[in-house]
Order: sequence, then structure tokens, then C-alpha cells
Amino acid sequence: MQSKNLLPMRKSLSFFLVVISFVSRAQTDNKGIPIPMKNGIVFYEKEYSVNNPSSKDKLYSKAFAWFNKTFQGEEKNIKIADKKSGKLVATGAFRVNVNENGNYYWLKPVIDITIKDGGYIFQAYNYYEKPIEKGITNDYSKIEYRWRDFRQGKPWSSEDQKLFEGLDQNTLAMMSSLEKDMTK
Repeated sequence: MQSKNLLPMRKSLSFFLVVISFVSRAQTDNKGIPIPMKNGIVFYEKEYSVNNPSSKDKLYSKAFAWFNKTFQGEEKNIKIADKKSGKLVATGAFRVNVNENGNYYWLKPVIDITIKDGGYIFQAYNYYEKPIEKGITNDYSKIEYRWRDFRQGKPWSSEDQKLFEGLDQNTLAMMSSLEKDMTK
């Protein structure tokens, strides 16, 4: 008699565990795009060692030159440029094309480079996105809201997959470009 009473409870528990499994997977599914997160924001970070012994001043000068080359005309967006402390913090913008109709996005992250003895730390965070579509005017908004909805299977538009792929690819290309310039 007792085992008959437990059967409905076991079925309910099994159903509950299956639902929880799907909900937690939906909350963490990134659709195959490895965008890193830290404290709820998109956050790329990598520490680099430099094999050739360069002075901290020389590494800083290389990082500063890289920013000006990569983000031409955006020198006004430099927030911190402190050679003595080895800190360069600026906002850069890059374009991500999302379709053949001419739609694209401007993505604007904070670029934070900290020079240390023998290397540097690169960080990109606080990404803002601005869609550019024919006939529509939009302002910049934080990308984390869109990324969260996309991961949960609720994209804002059919272009979101390409937007997030472009964010990841452009950020990784930016990191690779900086690494190349820092080792020259």
C-alpha cells in the first residue's frame, strides 16, 4: 500500500528534475559562441608574457600606438593614459556586418590594457551595441540584455547569431593584433 502512494510522488519528482535540467541548460546555452562572462557582463581577459625583454615604458608606447592604429580617429575616447602606472583605458568601436542588405552593428567596448614587468593584461568589457538598419534610428544599449535573451532562445532579431559571432571574432582578432604589435 505504501509503495502505491510513492509512485505519484516519484513521477512528480522525475518531471520536476527534467524541467529543471532544461531550464538550467537554456540559461547557459551560448549557441556555440564562446563569449566569456564575468559578474554578469561580457568580459574578455588575457594575460600575456613578452619574451623579448622590453621596458615597461616601451610596452606602454606599443600599446598606445596599437590603440591609435586600431581605432583611428578615436583618440578622444581615451579615458586613462598613464605611462608611469602602465594603464591605458579607452573606448573603441568596431563594425559587425550581419546581412547582405547592409544592416550592421557598431559595438563599443572598454579596452583596458595594464602593462606590467614582462608583459601586459588585456581586458575588453562593457560592450554597447547600436544596430544600423535602413529607416531605423537606435541608440547604444548594453549588449548583456540581448546576449542573455539570445542564450535563452529568445533572440531580438534573426541577426543575433551573426552579431554575437562577430563580437567574438572581432574581439579575438583585436587581441591577436595587439599581441603581434607588442612582440615586434
